[in-house]
Amino acid sequence: MISTVEDLQAEALFVSYLQPSDSPSRESLEDAVTAMILRHGSDGCAAVVAEEYGDHPEVAVRRMCWVRRELVAQRRPLSAPRAS
Repeated sequence: MISTVEDLQAEALFVSYLQPSDSPSRESLEDAVTAMILRHGSDGCAAVVAEEYGDHPEVAVRRMCWVRRELVAQRRPLSAPRAS
């Protein structure tokens, strides 16, 4: 279960197409997080993260470290997804 908005954002960014080499803007981060939450839902994002940690733990750890650094660098949570 997601305990905070930041955790949900981290999981959604983790499963997104963005890569560290993209040096994504805040807008790109927000768009990717929103797209992944809409696509997978909160439980789906968590499931993909768990699967990656099971299948490729060394890569998953590096990716989650990048995700957390990106979110901390923004210094505030990304905008919540807008309801349609």
